[in-house]
This record gives sequence, C-alpha cells and structure tokens, in this order.
Amino acid sequence: MAEKLQGIFTPTLVPIDAGGQIHEAELRRFLSWLIESGVHGLYPNGSTGEFTRFNEEERRRIVRITCDEARGRVPVLAGAAEANVKETLGACEAYAAMGARAVAIVSPIYYRLSPESVYAYFAEIARFTPIDITLYNIPMFASPIDVPTIRRLAADFPRVIGIKDSSGDLAFMMRMIAAIRPTRPDFTFLTGWEAVLAPMLMVGCDGGTNASSNAVPEITRRIYELCRAGKYQEAMQWNYRILALFDTMLYPFEFPDGFRAAAALRGFDFGGGRLPQTGAQKTDRAELAKVLQCILADFELVSRPPEGCAPRTGEPATDKLEQVVFEVMHELEKRGIF
Repeated sequence: MAEKLQGIFTPTLVPIDAGGQIHEAELRRFLSWLIESGVHGLYPNGSTGEFTRFNEEERRRIVRITCDEARGRVPVLAGAAEANVKETLGACEAYAAMGARAVAIVSPIYYRLSPESVYAYFAEIARFTPIDITLYNIPMFASPIDVPTIRRLAADFPRVIGIKDSSGDLAFMMRMIAAIRPTRPDFTFLTGWEAVLAPMLMVGCDGGTNASSNAVPEITRRIYELCRAGKYQEAMQWNYRILALFDTMLYPFEFPDGFRAAAALRGFDFGGGRLPQTGAQKTDRAELAKVLQCILADFELVSRPPEGCAPRTGEPATDKLEQVVFEVMHELEKRGIF
C-alpha cells in the first residue's frame, strides 16, 4: 500500500516569462527551494497555480516539470481538473505515467450539480483511473461535495484516498473525519485554508495544501510540526501571525497575485502573470507588496523596505494607506521639509 499523504503540500505558483510563457528554469529553481525549505509535497495545477489560465498542453508540461524536479524527494499531488470525465481520465493517465503520487479533482464547475450528480461524476472517474484520487471541495468555485457523498465515494472506491477541503469550515472537517475515518483510516484529510491550519490539525486533519507555503514554507511546516508534537498553544501563536500575512495576500489583491508578490520577495521572478491588469492595479500591487515585505520582515525572512515600515492595523487596505503615508513622510524628512 502506498504511503498516506500527509503534511504541507504547496499548491505551486507558476513563473511567467516576459513573453507570457512558462518560465521553466525559474519554476525548477522555485520547486527545489520549496523542497529544500521543508514542504512535504508539491501540488501543481491547483487554484493558486492558476490552472484555468493554462491550456491542456501547458498543464501537462507543468506536472511533467514538477515530477522531474521532485525526483521522488517528495510526492506530487497533481491537479487534474478538466472539463469532463473523458478529459479528466486522460489527465489521470498522463500524470500517472509522469510519476505523480495522486491527482486532485475538483467537482464540476460552472453548472451547480446535485449531490447525486457529484457522486456519479467522481464514481465514473474512480472506476477507470490508473492513479489514486483526492477529492477537491471548493464551494466558492464548484459544486460542493457533501459529507454523505464523500462517505459513499470512500466506501465504494479504494482509489479515492482523500479530500482537500478549501471551505475553511472547521465543523465540516470534523463531520467528515467522524464519518469516514472509522472505516477508512487510510483516508487523507487536507485543509486548503491556512487561516485555520492549526485548528484543523488539532481536530485530526492530516495536513494542508496551503497557498501561503509558496512564500513561507518554513512557517507552514512549523505549524504542522508543532501540532504533531502536541504543542498547540505555540502552533496557534504562529497561526495568528500567518493569518495577518494570509489576509494581506488574499483580500486586497486579485487572487493569486498577493501570493505571487510575497513569493517574489523570497527571491524569485514570477513575472506579471497571465491576467491583464490596468496601470492602477499595478500601482496598487506595488504599494501592497511593501506591506507584505514588512510582514515577512517580522518573520525575519526578508529585509525591511529602506523607508521602514508603518505600524499595522491588521486591515490590509488601511495598512497599505498607512505605509504610503509613512513613506511620503520619510521622503519629506529626508528633504528637510519636516
């Protein structure tokens, strides 16, 4: 039996070069850095990896590069969210051949399906897949997968080995674990919402697929290890700190630009991404990136901006304004105006 998936899996960002193409050399450098920084697995073609902004050939190339760069050092959980069953099974076959440990499959998007239709969709894939499957529950973007459906799939198909839940709903995670773990102790529960990473681990979650680990892999791993060691109070202290970073990366930016900006501060060239932006958006992103730099400096992972850091309020939009004012005042002082 294959080893159970557990720990922190990074839903990897994809660097884009000046021509708008996948920057393979930088992607490889980034993946190796993540592994060396202690993440337990890599998760290409997730939401953070902007899988909908790449075509089928590019998605397969991303997984091929990831598996090749991992070289068995960590398992690869490959996102295989395609438009229909046939294309999804094609991705499953391709990623199995590349050496991925398992695939993550989101329930159908766009059309809101009934629980019975969600079951039928995953059941058809599970009958024919050559690779293990983790379900991907992300209710804000796709048909939700409810507990009875998860229980049925886990009972009926050994190839369904886990679920990644990005709802952030702690009670929902507890209900899943209570319903499934007694009969499937091998079943993996992963949270995609690091705002509650420590609480999820405390109630029995096996790990996380956390976008923040693109920028602070050391911190997400630390929270995981502290919880595994039963050091919950210390884990929560770190979780509160990562919460401020998570909120700043998530809410004021167009997703996943905040995570790209923070990861870039760790020394990587991610380029501009594939989503066009106005000049105002680019200016706003530059100002918000300075707030992220200040937060990362508090973690002692990067240096502070030359102008210094304004006191933070905990509200990302306000913190951006405070930082701008702080820098203006700093410049005026340099010029002897104040």
